[in-house]
Amino acid sequence: MQPQKNRAGISRRAFVKAAGAGLAAPLLLPARARGANERIRMGVIGTGSRGAQVMMEGFVPDKGVEVALVCDPQRARREQAAKLVNNYYERNECAHCNDFRDVLARDDIAAVLITAPDHWHGVMATMAANAGKDMYCEKPLGLCVRDGQAIRDAVRRNNIIFQTGTQQRSTRNFRHACELALGGYIGNVHTIEVAAPGPSFKPKYDGSLDPQPVPEGMDWELYTGPAPMRPFNPGRLEWPDWYLISDYCIGFIVNWGVHHLDIAAWGCPRLITQPFECECEADYRSKGFTDNINGWRAEFTYPDGLRMRYSDTDNPWPQGVCFRGDEGWVHVSRKSISAEPASLLELELPAGENRLHESNHHARDFIEAVKARRDPVSPVESGHQASNLGLIPEIAARLKRKLRWDPVADQFHDDAEATALLAKPLRAPWRRG
Repeated sequence: MQPQKNRAGISRRAFVKAAGAGLAAPLLLPARARGANERIRMGVIGTGSRGAQVMMEGFVPDKGVEVALVCDPQRARREQAAKLVNNYYERNECAHCNDFRDVLARDDIAAVLITAPDHWHGVMATMAANAGKDMYCEKPLGLCVRDGQAIRDAVRRNNIIFQTGTQQRSTRNFRHACELALGGYIGNVHTIEVAAPGPSFKPKYDGSLDPQPVPEGMDWELYTGPAPMRPFNPGRLEWPDWYLISDYCIGFIVNWGVHHLDIAAWGCPRLITQPFECECEADYRSKGFTDNINGWRAEFTYPDGLRMRYSDTDNPWPQGVCFRGDEGWVHVSRKSISAEPASLLELELPAGENRLHESNHHARDFIEAVKARRDPVSPVESGHQASNLGLIPEIAARLKRKLRWDPVADQFHDDAEATALLAKPLRAPWRRG
């Protein structure tokens, strides 16, 4: 029996074989898939709570988009997601599937939303880029620095439009705070304080830790993917529990912290263009399957005297980002913005080189970028760099010593032990790039 071919004339078997080897060029997409005046057909990979939220709030209502296929290894989730889409469109045309490779093999799908757990990002995003799909990918860019490097390289090699899910860039307060810092309105920035949630999130699962039968409708092999294979237990699926398990997520120091670290770098690019030293103290979780960082305090120091202090919320910094200059300061979080002098908050900034990309809707900004073939507000480099600002202190905490990072070379300076931790092993047959 011949393997069934998709519309591009590529069998699923051949696609899987090519993906495992690393595709050298994107699939050729028909002009209609990227037409500037036509709806962009999208696939959604990962339809848990976050995936469903971004899909239904960001893309389904957009008249320039048609969500055509949703994918999840949990049948109930993908069926519910397809139902939500079809109910909104008032027609039964959005299909669902178990395997994300079936999404990537569809030649009529031009873009994908990736909201799978973090351990999948490096593999899925590089495969999507190699398959010629533009993508909106949730943060962070994987579990390790090598994941982000592979995604960045695949995106640029294949001329892909990539939006990182660091949506704070699409809100006025965060943009205004960064423009104040960039424009010199608080003088020379010398200190940045960043804090993100951590210990306030507790594991919910309180059942047996023994292996349990895989539920009907759950593809545990595909859910696990490149992570180490463990016996099924619902404690590995519960949220926020999977955020707290290092097989699937580095922890809040990276997964949530990347939001505010991204804003710190947006407002002070010296953080990601100069070499720095980083040290970090942390404690670790131990309840049930949880094992990654609980609380932390990190410090970054730069040759020009710049410092960034990064902790979990109120340990001791309040949640958000504070830029401190020699003439004032500005603090911004999802709840508020404040400054000294307070008049900075009412300042109408003139047009100029220190004005940032203005986006007021992260998903819409991505769609506009796809149609215009330009970078969106959170391009792949920004996602990689912000992820690194969380991943590097996590490595410093594990090694219990100061590390030196070269952002131009994208590697540690003369440190074999730390360099060995830039990659996490992937379970066969999965690979990056």
